[in-house]
Amino acid sequence: MRAITNPSSLIHHHPAVASAVLRSLRHRFATFSPTLVKVKAQSNYTSCAELDNARTGRSGSLAAPPVQFDATQKIDVNPPKGTRDFPPEEMRLRSWLFHNFREVSHSFGFEEVDFPVLESEALFIRKAGEEIRDQLYCFEDRGNRRVALRPELTPSLARLVIQKGKSASLPLKWFAIGQCWRYERMTRGRRREHYQWNMDIIGVPGVTAEAELISSIITFFKRIGITASDVGFKVSSRKVLQEVLRRYSVPENLFGRVCVIIDKLEKIPIDDIKKELMSAELSEEAVEELLQILSMKSLTELEEKLGDSVEALEDLKKLFSLAEKYGYSEWIQFDASIVRGLAYYTGIVFEGFDREGKLRAICGGGRYDRLLSTFGGDDIPACGFGFGDAVIIELLKERGLLPELSPQIENIVCSLDQDLQGVASLVASRLREKGQSVDLVLENKPLKWVFKRAARINAQKLVIVGSAEWQKGMVRVKILSSGEQYEIKVDELE
Repeated sequence: MRAITNPSSLIHHHPAVASAVLRSLRHRFATFSPTLVKVKAQSNYTSCAELDNARTGRSGSLAAPPVQFDATQKIDVNPPKGTRDFPPEEMRLRSWLFHNFREVSHSFGFEEVDFPVLESEALFIRKAGEEIRDQLYCFEDRGNRRVALRPELTPSLARLVIQKGKSASLPLKWFAIGQCWRYERMTRGRRREHYQWNMDIIGVPGVTAEAELISSIITFFKRIGITASDVGFKVSSRKVLQEVLRRYSVPENLFGRVCVIIDKLEKIPIDDIKKELMSAELSEEAVEELLQILSMKSLTELEEKLGDSVEALEDLKKLFSLAEKYGYSEWIQFDASIVRGLAYYTGIVFEGFDREGKLRAICGGGRYDRLLSTFGGDDIPACGFGFGDAVIIELLKERGLLPELSPQIENIVCSLDQDLQGVASLVASRLREKGQSVDLVLENKPLKWVFKRAARINAQKLVIVGSAEWQKGMVRVKILSSGEQYEIKVDELE
């Protein structure tokens, strides 16, 4: 008799046999005492590749019995390491930040999009050695599909562009604000969960697109009080690195790996950088030449070294010329060492940095003209940036620029008599119908408590429903900032 390997097939084709098997399983599991079941938490991170090697079975329709936990044991009330709660005061700050992201995006003519937090794992697995691949939160779902929590937004955007195909009218100007997940070492401004603001331009081949994107970020900085003395942009081009590698006959397939290594400059010792570059099949001479060029901070110096016919120089010169026209020359500077760590960048790259050097990169982006073909689509010129929510908050704290955001409620409504609670509900409904915010006191509370509540939520007006006033079809209103009081009919409330 052929072995049955698919439990769902057993249930579908042999219901009587399946029923007997399930009864047997229930009997066996019932013999285990819940108090003997112990769970050991996995303390070390396991990469996707390690999980693949370690898997001994696959999820199916017949699930194992739930693990029994000690109900008397206190649960850890802190969020998982590297993640955050957003109580009201933190949520107000997040909403304020997102509001500014959206306002700037809309002012530049961008439309908002979003994508699933859970994506196919294949979407994020590109070239070997890329750091982000080892930082994925990934697993196999109950349908035996490999999925991952998105570590960034750009691949999802590329997928959506391919999905839209020719129905999308170019150029596309899209922005997104989404939650991203990476299992990485935590430092100040770096968490395992964060929100990211992305703006992308699809279908424009020239550096006018990069100039517009940098302008949008600078507009955002100005809007929240950050100046060019606080933040700057380091700008370069991947084509500079490509030209150096070409001159030393380094194979093109090593380009992505070299970029990942170069992105570690200022993060690990220079000797370690040299060792990694030589392990990537670069000669000692090529390594020395490359590091010399990467130390350059002016286009003139670069031109003297590479000549004026290099395509990267033409792009960079045009970008700096456009920056002058936009009026943000003081914000940007050339720095050949900027390559960005993601493998898909192909041209101009840029990074926002804290001029005091206390924080990691604030934002970064660049051109990725060949990303779509990675997923089976036709390549379209594209560029964009990612801007996380964590580092900018740290910067605002450093500069004393965090806004004071308190609750803003227009009305607080209360009744002085329990029998008038329904009337208070009516008053609250009428005010809400007129577009006003109302905090309705849901219990019979003394006025002293109501005034304290009103102060805590910054209510502008207190609307009191009392017996004497209501007999005349009226309520009492108190303007809390001035103390002015008056009686008014419910229908005349504004």
